[in-house]
Amino acid sequence: MNPDILFTIAAVPAALFVGLSKGGLPVVGMLAVPVLALVIHPIEAAGLLLPIYVVSDLFGLYAYRREFDRRNLLILIPGCTIGIGIGWATASIIPEPAVTLLVGLLGLFYCIEQFVNRAKSSAPREADWPRGILFGALAGFASFVSHSGGSPYQMYVLPQKLEKMVYAGTTTILFAFVNGFKLVPYWALGQINLENLENTAWLIPVAVAGTFVGVWLTRLVPGKLFFRLVMGALFLVSIKLTWDGVQGLL
Repeated sequence: MNPDILFTIAAVPAALFVGLSKGGLPVVGMLAVPVLALVIHPIEAAGLLLPIYVVSDLFGLYAYRREFDRRNLLILIPGCTIGIGIGWATASIIPEPAVTLLVGLLGLFYCIEQFVNRAKSSAPREADWPRGILFGALAGFASFVSHSGGSPYQMYVLPQKLEKMVYAGTTTILFAFVNGFKLVPYWALGQINLENLENTAWLIPVAVAGTFVGVWLTRLVPGKLFFRLVMGALFLVSIKLTWDGVQGLL
């Protein structure tokens, strides 16, 4: 099949996943890089998708401008900044598969722990600085490497049992900051270039449409089902990340 056709077949759903994630379905966005990486190099895929993330973030910020948790953002933004800085500083040292494997294993551990303890009724956990900085740094680092910061973020935020729209808004605002902050190091490392930007231009409308669909779905789906879907997606994506990490290290 023509390489351009293969690229289009992978790029359109990848851009749609980005938009859906910005509309309030954050874990869906973790599928974007793996899908696009089926036809181009993962690092090239990450660089191509970053501007699409940033533009979609603008629409997500507008949609959730009144629904977010301020304390979580105050804690997580410094943590993510630290993680992005570490990712930039170690970009040429730490192999990407090792990070992918770590993120996948963390997500699987969290999902298994929640399944084992599902019968226990636990009170919502408060947002706290030590865990927030730690998981924020992990999220920032993983997001810098492969846009896969969702798993560490979920592990920190889901136990707080936030109202679903507040959860979606907090997620959207945090990763809007993360993606905007990544533009400079990505450009400096050559992961964003003119060819990528040309491809980005025609994929942006797909992502924007996905953003509004994501907002609609988030408001439509009942709260309990919403978080079950998030957990299920986290589990599936974590399996994929773990497998990719193991394969990459072999």
